[in-house]
Amino acid sequence: MIIDENLLLENGAVYENYPAKETIYEMGGIPHYYFQIVTGTVELNNYHEDGKEFTLNIIFEGQSFGESLLFGDKNYPMNAVARTDCKIIRLPKSNFLNILSENMELVFTMFRYLSDRLFYKYVILFSNSATDPVPKIKSLLDYYKENSLKQKSYPYQVPLTRQQIANLTGLRVETVIRTIKKMAADKLLKLDGRRILY
Repeated sequence: MIIDENLLLENGAVYENYPAKETIYEMGGIPHYYFQIVTGTVELNNYHEDGKEFTLNIIFEGQSFGESLLFGDKNYPMNAVARTDCKIIRLPKSNFLNILSENMELVFTMFRYLSDRLFYKYVILFSNSATDPVPKIKSLLDYYKENSLKQKSYPYQVPLTRQQIANLTGLRVETVIRTIKKMAADKLLKLDGRRILY
């Protein structure tokens, strides 16, 4: 957990349940809340003019999302959608900022978390500029493995579908399928049925 649930609840947070595919917030909306996932998976995405989805990030249990926008005056530049049934703890922006103003240790925890997110963006942006799909996929898998709150063992079970990997890297799903098979043949990862072990 980024912020202890009890601390959030003591400061006015509430639990909310979102069924799979429900929108939590939409692009253009005003950031009014701090969101932290108790259970489930949330996807941050946008849609191109042709309707093709572009996935910016996939957020898992124990992580927060949209928090960086609480420090500025910009609207959401993306959608947040429950990809599985989710239980989310939601705290009003003013309460979130008050917690931070009273707890310097928590401020540094938030800085580290935001720094990790920026690092991810830089790494993915650079790897996505490569023409070879292997470094694109490898960078993505490295990031998810290094930042997993649940499982750091080898082999790490990648919590992403091939379609999600395609959406996160800008590759076609057919390219992802072929590349993952090639990576398995080159012993860069293992396949166990549909599961990717890294």
